[in-house]
Amino acid sequence: MAAETPTILATSGGVVSGVRSHWSVGPLTHHAVELAGVTGRAPRVCFVGTASGDASSLTAGFYDMAIEAGFAPSHLRLFTMPNVPDIREHLLAQDVVWVFGGSVAGLLAMWELHGVGEAMREAWQTGVVLTGVSAGSLCWHVGGTTDSFGPDLRPITNGLGFLPYSNGVHYDSEDQRRPLYHRLIADQTLPAGYATDDGVGLLYRGTEMVEAIAERDRAGAYWVERGADGAAVETALDVTRLPG
Repeated sequence: MAAETPTILATSGGVVSGVRSHWSVGPLTHHAVELAGVTGRAPRVCFVGTASGDASSLTAGFYDMAIEAGFAPSHLRLFTMPNVPDIREHLLAQDVVWVFGGSVAGLLAMWELHGVGEAMREAWQTGVVLTGVSAGSLCWHVGGTTDSFGPDLRPITNGLGFLPYSNGVHYDSEDQRRPLYHRLIADQTLPAGYATDDGVGLLYRGTEMVEAIAERDRAGAYWVERGADGAAVETALDVTRLPG
C-alpha cells in the first residue's frame, strides 16, 4: 500500500507512557500509520534512531511498542555500519518510516554520508508515509531551532527541504524555542514556517500543510511569518484533537 499523495506527519509527539512497556505508540503515530491505508496485513513500520546515535535501548523500546501496536517492525541503523544491505530498498519496502528525536545536526550529517536523504525523498514520493518527532520533524523542513550544538539553542538551516518551510518543535515546553524562532524568522535566517507544541503534529500532503493534529488537550500549532514591519507575526491554527 502507499499513500495517495506524498505524506508527512511532522510532530512534537507520537509516543506516550506505556502500560506493559516504558513507552507506547501515541495517537499521532497511530494516525500516521492509518494514513498509509494498509489493509489485510500488519503495516510495515521502520524506526530510524540516527538522531539518538542508534541507541540499542531505544531500538529495543521501539520493537516493544510496535509489537504491542500490531505493526510489522524493522529499523534502519547507521552506527557502526548500516544494518541493511541496501538502504533505499529497505525504505521503499515500508508503509511508514518513523524518525526519532535527538540531534538533528547529527542526523543530517549521517544521512548525507550514507545517502539516506535521497532514499527518503524517493520513498516519500512513492507513497511511504514519513513521520517523526522533534529531530524527526525538523529534518523534512528547511530548518528550525535545535539543541544539537549545546543547551543554548541555535538555528539549523540545512534540513532536507522536502517542505519549503521552517519548523519550530517543543514550542510550549522549552523556554528558548518561541523567542528564537521568532527572531530567526524576523531576520530571515529562516523562512516562514509552522511550530508545534508538545503533542501536536503537522500533516502535509505534498508540500501543503493541510491539518494540525493533536494528541494532547490544549496543545497548539502556529504559523509564523515575517510581517511588513520586519517583526515576526504568529497566528494560531485550528487543531484537530485525536481521541486518546
